[in-house]
Amino acid sequence: MRTNNQTTLFGALLDARKKYGAKHIVLEDAERQPINYDRLVLGAIILGKKIAALTEKTAGVSGKHPTDATATRVRENVGVLLPNVNGVAVTFFALSAYGRVPAMLNFSAGLRNIKAACKAANIKTILSSRKFIEKAELGDLITGLEEVVNIIWLDDVKESIGLGDKLGGLLTAKMANSFYAKQNIKPTDIGAILFTSGSEGVPKGVVLSHSNLIANTNQIYAHTKWDKDDKIFNPLPVFHCFGLTAGMLLPILKGMYCFLYPSPLHYKIIPGLIKKVKATVLFGTDTFLTGFARSANEGDFDSLRFIIGGAERLKQRTRDLWQEKYNLELCEGYGATECAPVISCNTLEHNQHGSVGKMVCDIEHRLEPVKGLDEGGRLFVRGENIMQGYFRVENPGELEPPKDGWHDTGDIVTIDDEGYVTIRGRAKRFAKIGGEMVSLAGVEAYASILWPEHTHAVVGIEHKSKGEQLVLITDHDEANRHGLSVWAKDHGVPDLYIPKKFVFVEEIPMLATGKTDYDELGRLAGK
Repeated sequence: MRTNNQTTLFGALLDARKKYGAKHIVLEDAERQPINYDRLVLGAIILGKKIAALTEKTAGVSGKHPTDATATRVRENVGVLLPNVNGVAVTFFALSAYGRVPAMLNFSAGLRNIKAACKAANIKTILSSRKFIEKAELGDLITGLEEVVNIIWLDDVKESIGLGDKLGGLLTAKMANSFYAKQNIKPTDIGAILFTSGSEGVPKGVVLSHSNLIANTNQIYAHTKWDKDDKIFNPLPVFHCFGLTAGMLLPILKGMYCFLYPSPLHYKIIPGLIKKVKATVLFGTDTFLTGFARSANEGDFDSLRFIIGGAERLKQRTRDLWQEKYNLELCEGYGATECAPVISCNTLEHNQHGSVGKMVCDIEHRLEPVKGLDEGGRLFVRGENIMQGYFRVENPGELEPPKDGWHDTGDIVTIDDEGYVTIRGRAKRFAKIGGEMVSLAGVEAYASILWPEHTHAVVGIEHKSKGEQLVLITDHDEANRHGLSVWAKDHGVPDLYIPKKFVFVEEIPMLATGKTDYDELGRLAGK
């Protein structure tokens, strides 16, 4: 199936309204006020007009040669600092409707990283909510951001909407297609900017076109069996590409119900809500799925049929927990923000444990050999979902496209004869010890097999004679090298792969996206 498209995000929303029905309920949040397509379009048009008056629609192009067919017209990048509520979807499409670019900011990343993101993407304005900032206790963050950007409070914008705005919005919404055509927005224009996690350095702006995002929703939709009556429960933040594309855009653009929840850490609340809304699909990470499963009561997950884990490796003990307590299979997927994000995913029909499934359609791939490794290779991918390029702090606002359209995932993978992809580790997450390449992810797996009830992470630090040495950081205070060495010997694992240094912590540091914070782990290990 080809996923090529010739539309934009707001255009796709208008198409969905026509296809699935203006009154079809498509969105809900913890406030339990459902929104249908008509209300979503109307809200985006009214709010978008207000935001458009407060921001700029810049003319120009981004690229070395303005006459290039691949050159992208520049429009103002507007920061979005909001949680998973109905308002974030309305705001996203409001910006899109009037030719502004939503730049999804991670409010948990800290002031330094958010300032870096704003600099990289030339963000001058951030949209946020006083109610959210107060509830999340982010006042100090806002104070720091106000030094470099203008904050527009959506609470104030909402208060300024009068009867004339509403009547004008109703009229525009009825003629939405002709209104939108005048905006002259192209599928190749920037549709959204997201930012890398910062787990391995300063965040980079990932520039995704309308085509990139829509292509990936089409790829996800074609990859497995979805039902028009599916209800997707999304607790993953939409500043994370998994939460944005799979968790919000997919259901909205494909006529499925989407429930947005503001924090995946509310383990005791989420299972009950899944039961109340009768959700059939749940997205999560290994960490979050473990928390949900441990906190749920009997019957909370009776409506679920499809649970997808991504962003971090899905542990066997997490699978076992869901299988034993709820008789539910977990399906592991894999992606990268640069790929909008989904690259591959297991499905209920084709689910190979230990792998991240088969690649979605319309993605080319190649594996480049890695010196010192006997199997697998470094994965490069190319396709319509691959980003337009990076914005970096070093060259703010200058698009750095992937070479020849190929994105280097930085992951070492193997692909079997049936097409299942298995991740062996990060290229950056290999240590060279005594001239041999050692997979840090592999060593983590050994520790997890021996001590499955605990969480472990491995980093490499400099060693005077061996190049690097391994450090195991663990929340298991009885973990020790002797026990791991005995296990390794029994299973034919060389002693070279066993960490000599152990660091004990109460909890492995995590980013808000559910990924392990390897930057912080490096500091703990003494890098």
